[in-house]
Amino acid sequence: MSGHSGVLTGKNRTRLLIAVVLLQILFLGGIAGSYYAVGWFGQEIKLKTAPVDPRDLLYGDYVTLGYEISQPEARLWKGTGERPAQDSRVYVLLKPANGLYEAAGIYDAKPAAGPGEVVLKGKVRSAWGESIRVQYGLEQYYVPEGTGRQLEDKARNMIVAVKVAPWGQAKIVGMEY
Repeated sequence: MSGHSGVLTGKNRTRLLIAVVLLQILFLGGIAGSYYAVGWFGQEIKLKTAPVDPRDLLYGDYVTLGYEISQPEARLWKGTGERPAQDSRVYVLLKPANGLYEAAGIYDAKPAAGPGEVVLKGKVRSAWGESIRVQYGLEQYYVPEGTGRQLEDKARNMIVAVKVAPWGQAKIVGMEY
């Protein structure tokens, strides 16, 4: 029996180092790839913006956007319990209506989407009474430096084109003023 059990030899150490480096590269590539995959595999939808407190509308080089789907009616809650808990993950089923998408249901587990429907993943910011507030990660849109002031007034009433991947991740791909 060898006295080297449990000790890595130079060759094994090199293999382990290569494996660790490859795993790190795969992990970082997966994160970057998931963002681009939304563009490749996502379905494009259009959302109507809603007014946002003008004091917080513009900060630096991004515009703060609010959406009508960010404040869905509490009656749309289809999950367990009376309403979703604050900071919980939810899935909002969106259906087309007059060229835009509107909330049709809020779930605590991803529902099956029918033809033309999409499911957007979000996080509950608050839920009390008949009010639910959901954040989707689409609330800030970065703009070229110096153009934010021009968008300040328009941001209250514009249409935002969003690509939604089958797994619920989304990204903004354009705006209509």
